[in-house]
Amino acid sequence: MDVDPRIRTALPSDAVAIKGCVEAAYQHYIARMGKPPGPMLNDYANVIQQHKAFVAEEDGDIVGLLVLIQTESCMLLDNVAVHPEYQGKGLGRRLLELAESETRNQGYTHLDLYTHECMTENIEMYKRIGYVERERRTEHGYSRVYMQKALP
Repeated sequence: MDVDPRIRTALPSDAVAIKGCVEAAYQHYIARMGKPPGPMLNDYANVIQQHKAFVAEEDGDIVGLLVLIQTESCMLLDNVAVHPEYQGKGLGRRLLELAESETRNQGYTHLDLYTHECMTENIEMYKRIGYVERERRTEHGYSRVYMQKALP
């Protein structure tokens, strides 16, 4: 059954709760990667100030996050995270649909993202929903898979 948390623009006061949600969502990747995934290292007060950030909120708790970065050529889906207690219930899909809608509203024809190569389940999920792998490269010590989805 799908859950129905409210999705809204992130506020500066959400930064600590966002960090907690991201840490919960990405924690299981540390053993696989041998270090914390990049999103666990972000300063979310800064992210909220500089980029388009949205949160999913349920009963006052932040249970999901979406961060989009506008560039001249595209919108970058920088982070989508769902608290483990809410995974598999449709919230991630709602956040990805919002990313596509925001991207279209800004006049872009595609949405870009990258993920770590060891996050194989995410890579496969992105392929299932229309993303195409564009390249692989190592940046800042992370082996990244760059993907893109054309938006009609």
